[in-house]
Parts: sequence; structure tokens; C-alpha cells
Amino acid sequence: MKDIARRAGVSESAVSFALNDRPGVSQATRERVRRVAEEVGWRPSTAARALSGEGAATIGLVLARPARMLGVESFFLQLISGVQQVLAERRLGLLFQVVDEVTAECAMYRHWWAEHRVDGVLLVDPRSRDPRPGVLASLGLPAVAIGGTDSGERLSAVAADDAGAMARIVAHLYELGHRDIVHVAGLPGLAHTERRIASLRAEAERRGLSRVRSLTTDYSDTEGAAVTRRLLAEERPPTAVVYDNDVMAAAGVAAAAERGLSVPGDLSLVSWEDSVLCRMVHPWLTALARDPVAFGRTAAQELTRLLDGCAARTVRVPLPELLVRESTAEPRA
Repeated sequence: MKDIARRAGVSESAVSFALNDRPGVSQATRERVRRVAEEVGWRPSTAARALSGEGAATIGLVLARPARMLGVESFFLQLISGVQQVLAERRLGLLFQVVDEVTAECAMYRHWWAEHRVDGVLLVDPRSRDPRPGVLASLGLPAVAIGGTDSGERLSAVAADDAGAMARIVAHLYELGHRDIVHVAGLPGLAHTERRIASLRAEAERRGLSRVRSLTTDYSDTEGAAVTRRLLAEERPPTAVVYDNDVMAAAGVAAAAERGLSVPGDLSLVSWEDSVLCRMVHPWLTALARDPVAFGRTAAQELTRLLDGCAARTVRVPLPELLVRESTAEPRA
């Protein structure tokens, strides 16, 4: 308000009257103050911040994915559960927003910053060419990239070993005798999708496997089933399929059953995410035992470290165990 008063050539009390629609200033002064406020990017801060003179006591999280996916994929709900556990301990709130794409996400960060709505941000779904860290750095907002690998001045990362996890899956299938393996991946352009694809390619080259590939999807059961149907209709279908989440893996079981194929007799299936769903289908699904709740707790703890003035860093979560269940076996001769 001091900046606005100086630029508009009026007192701070006049600025307060003008911006809060209170009497005491002329219409011309009111319009001049509002014009200057717009030029400097001022927005009204939250009531709590105004009263306390402290931070907003709120953390922001924006998800740039179709909203319908929240009701399908359990990973984010468990991740947020872990985040909330830590925030509750610190009496911090969580401001959650779903947008259509990354440009809208960047605009949301600028909006929150201008209105002093959040003290820091949890950034999800890091991308290979990601504009968001640069935007957050320019705003000075502390942030933690969940699933990222690189830290910055005020950006920490909580990194998962996607390459190691894929290598563990491929080793299991290879030891069973599988040589035709397809990876049904998630959204293209996401950093973890590209890491998994690159790891699968590297493992295939190392083991001399020529019939190994990745296909990207939107993570939904609909696309998971559709891709599986296309694969099974090929002249030489794969003997094993790795799905990037539990929902697509369960859809793969159903798609195989539609064609009268058995799992794992005709087709071995692996889910990247373990969940109750993996133990509700028949047969039970071999899956990576990742812990989204712990992942969320780690990310929130790292963000509170940044808010406490600690330096940014990269934290690595443990390599997940592969839970071998009934859905993987030796391929038919």
C-alpha cells in the first residue's frame, strides 16, 4: 500500500479507503488508486494474513489433469492424505485446484502470489520441459517437486527411482522367460513417464530384447482396456504387459477375459501401483509396493523445511519392492 500511495501521490489512508470502497476520497482519486494497484499487480490478501501480519498458513497444490481422473486413480487421493497429515500437525491449510493444462496452472500460481493466498506450493507431475519451476522462482514461492529430480534455490525435489523400479519389473519378467513385453504408460510428456520408457528401452537393449515397447495413455481404465484389446488382436501379441497404474491393470485383466484368455496362462500382467484393487481382481496382480501416503508426507515435510528457512535439496524415496502375486508366470511354450 505504501508503493501504491507513493505512485498515486496520495496518503496510505486514501489508498485504504479507495481499495476497500470506503467513503473519504473522491471518485477521481479512487479510480487513480485502483489503476495504480492494477499496474503493480496488487490483490487483496486473505483476512487471516491481514489480521496476523504473518503468512497465509496455507499450502497450494494444482493438478493439471482431467478432473474425472480423481475419481478413478487412487494414487493422488492417498498422496494428498499423506500431505494433509503433516499440514494438520503444523496447522497449515491446503488450497487445492484442478485446471485443464500447465498454462492455467502457472496463471494460478501468479494469482495466488498476487493475493498472498499461499506460503508455498507442492508441484506434481514434473514435465521434461517444465515452465513451472521458472515461474515459481520468479515469484519467490518455496516449492517441492513431487517426483522431480532437480532442486533449485527455493525448489526441493522428492525423487522416485522410476528407472530402478522398471529394471526390477523387467528382471522379474525376463527371469520367467518373457521376451515380448509391452509397457502401457501414462500421459506423454510427464518426466516420470519418460524415465520409465527410457529405462524399459535400456533394459531391452541390455538384454537383447527386440520386441519391447511403450504405449502412452491417459491413465484411465477405458484407454487401458482399449490398448490391451489392440495388443491382443495383433498377429503376435505380447506375453507380458506392464501398466502404469492399478486401474489400467485391472482393465487389462477384463480385456483378456473378453477374448477367453487366462492370466497368467496366456498373458502376464504387472501393475506399477499396488492397491486394494490389485487384490480384488482375479488373479491378484503382481505390483510395485509404492507408498503414496508416505510419499505425500515426505513432500509436505520438505516444504515445511523450506518455510522454516532451510536450504532446498533433493530427497530420494526408497526403491519399491515388487510384490509377486498370481498374475505373472512363465509364458506358454
